[in-house]
Amino acid sequence: MAYVSSGVACSHVPVLGVASDTGITGDDYYGPIFKGFEFSKQWMEKEKPDVIFLVYNDHCTAFDARIIPTFALGCAEQYAPADEGWGPRPVPIVQGHQALSAHIAQSLILDSFDITVINEMEVDHGLTVPLTMMFGKPDEWPCPVVPLAVNVVQYPAPLGSRCYALGKAIRKAIESFPDDLKVCVFGTGGMSHQLQHERAGLINSAWDDRFMNLLVNEPDKGSMIEHVEYLREAGSEGIELVMWYVMRGALNENVEEMHRFYHVPASNTAVGHLILENR
Repeated sequence: MAYVSSGVACSHVPVLGVASDTGITGDDYYGPIFKGFEFSKQWMEKEKPDVIFLVYNDHCTAFDARIIPTFALGCAEQYAPADEGWGPRPVPIVQGHQALSAHIAQSLILDSFDITVINEMEVDHGLTVPLTMMFGKPDEWPCPVVPLAVNVVQYPAPLGSRCYALGKAIRKAIESFPDDLKVCVFGTGGMSHQLQHERAGLINSAWDDRFMNLLVNEPDKGSMIEHVEYLREAGSEGIELVMWYVMRGALNENVEEMHRFYHVPASNTAVGHLILENR
């Protein structure tokens, strides 16, 4: 049977993709960030998941104001990198796992999660940057990916508690899949940041640290953080962190924290990263 072995939380700052694509990951600015993921790459080589279930948000490439699904599950054969205004990233096409995607879609809908099924979709930096940070620059991504796009761009975004419950339903769906698959779940986005208006450049490191501690050790409590607290303490884009709770819900109650990394700044954003293993 399939099972969830581990979870990865990772910021998806677009400039990290630019740094990788242009070969400047070792300079004074980006070097410390990419050094923080050296352990992660080594860990991933040992973990060797058969599939990655990757939770991210689209940045108005696959979706725009005409259609805004709250939860959109990718069920395609593959996902090409999107052109976000300066051409698609020079990274491999993301291969899907249609059988697992279809199974998860059926399980979630019958479990009262009315998700949107997407059979054709391009993916932007929200999905490809975490893959880069965890795998580097391979000729092909080492395993297929099942993407879940969550709306955290247009209000109303889903509650952290709903994302946490969705993660539990995803674990249930994966564990009922008959094939023997090892699945690693990614929750991406964040951490504290604001891109516009008077608080542009906001970073709240103390709140970010508290958020990670709650996520690891008290997920029930952390999942109850309200929208207004994300906005007040983590900035207008800090709401992306609810996606980490989809990942956390897919794991066991007890996890072991294998790695934690935090760095300020990358662009005008705080970079956060966790690796959790089920216990």
